[in-house]
This record gives sequence, C-alpha cells and structure tokens, in this order.
Amino acid sequence: MRDLGAGFGYLMKGQRWVAQHGKQYGWSLLPGLITLVLYAAALVCLAVWGSDFISWVTPFADDWSSPWLGLFRGFLAVVLFALALLLAVLTFTAVTLLIGQPFYESLSEEVDRAEGGDVPESGLPLWRDLWISARDSLRILLRAALWGVLLFALGFVPFVGQTVIPVLGFFVTGFFLTEELTSVALQRRGVELRDRLALLRSRKGLAWGFGAPLAVAFLVPFVAVFLMPGAVAGATLMVRELEGGQAGPPPHPHAAGEDDAAGAPRPGVTS
Repeated sequence: MRDLGAGFGYLMKGQRWVAQHGKQYGWSLLPGLITLVLYAAALVCLAVWGSDFISWVTPFADDWSSPWLGLFRGFLAVVLFALALLLAVLTFTAVTLLIGQPFYESLSEEVDRAEGGDVPESGLPLWRDLWISARDSLRILLRAALWGVLLFALGFVPFVGQTVIPVLGFFVTGFFLTEELTSVALQRRGVELRDRLALLRSRKGLAWGFGAPLAVAFLVPFVAVFLMPGAVAGATLMVRELEGGQAGPPPHPHAAGEDDAAGAPRPGVTS
C-alpha cells in the first residue's frame, strides 16, 4: 500500500513540477495537441465516410430488404467507430511520446538538472532514439493487446467480469502506461526494454499507483494532452528513486538490436 501511495505521489509531484516551470510545460503540450488533432481528424473522417466503407465491404447485403439492411450496416458502422475510438485511447500515449520524443527528452533532462546530480544523455542521434522508442512502443502495445484479449474474455464470467475485471484492467493498463512514460528517462540512461520491465516488476505497487489513475484520466484524450508533460516529469522523478534504490549496480543495456521477447518476464499482475 505504501508503494501505491508513493506512485500516486510522484504523479502529483510531476504535475506540480510542470506547473512551476511554465516554459517547459508550454513546449511539452505541443506533441499531445498534434496527436489530438491527427486522431480527431481521423475519427471525423471515419464518422463521415464510415458508412460508405461498410457498404463497400458488405456487397452481399445489397439486396437485403428494409429494415434489415439499415440495421445491419448501422450496427457495423457503430462497432467500427467504437473500435477506432478504443484504438485511439490505447495508442494515444505511445504515439504522443513518439511524436514528442525531443520535447519530452528535453523535459526529462530539465527535471534531472533541477533535482541535482547527473543528467544522463543517450548520446544517440535523434533518428536512433526515435527508432528505439517506436520499436519498444510496438512491443509494449503487443503485450497490452494480449492482456486486453485475456481480460476481454474474462469479462464474460458472471459477476467477476463486471466487477473485478474492469478494476484489474485499469491496473494492467496503468503498468504499461508507467513503462511508456518512464522509458523517456530510462532510455536516456541506456536501459533496454527487458531491464525496464524487470525494474518496474520489482516495484509493481509503485507502477500501479502512478499509472492506474492516469489510465482512468487518459480515457479522455483531451485530458491526456494536459497531463502528459506532468506525467513525464513525474515518471522522471520516480526513475530517480528506482535508480537509487536498486540493491545492486544498474542493469547493463543490451545490444541495440537484441530482441527482448525471449525469456522476458511478463509484466502486470503476476510475479
């Protein structure tokens, strides 16, 4: 329970930090706003032309009589839009972090500088940082998708599926959000994805306390835009504790091209 409270505390500290550093906060809003505009445009296009797309992919229903044709295609249009909205929510953080890599890396460095001590730098060119960020984000999204399928299936279990599973879903989503956000500071420190996951699994309560409230807030992408800079700042502050609290030396980074899938510990709710 102490770690849960500490994780939430770092989230609040990050929001306070950016509130006290208006210049960094203003610049760090840009990636979220860009992502929001892109997603909003895509959803508007889907709303306008989605029914045409449904008609195109269901030619077999052209001869159906009314009202079945309208009901069938209307249902598919609603499902398509709902799935697109869900995908937007799930990928918003990853896409925003990718677009805002230079902004958030600079913000994370400013947090380290303001808190004193070393200010680690990756030493990699921007394109290499972007490639690593995109590669790792895809791996995390695949893991999150597997958890999503499992939780979706468990959602059909009577009572448990309507009570326990939604709460569990927020904690699982929170863990992955925390990984995405701490990756900005940890990637600068040369920590590979496998080691990042192991580090967070060693303090799951801290990761849940930080990420679960964000998972709830990030259901509204417009809110996510304004919370993202503070979330990155808070994640950097949390990384400083994780880095200082390790029992041994920090994990050695793997080779840049090494795949972390084989033998990687599974994050989430089980040890």
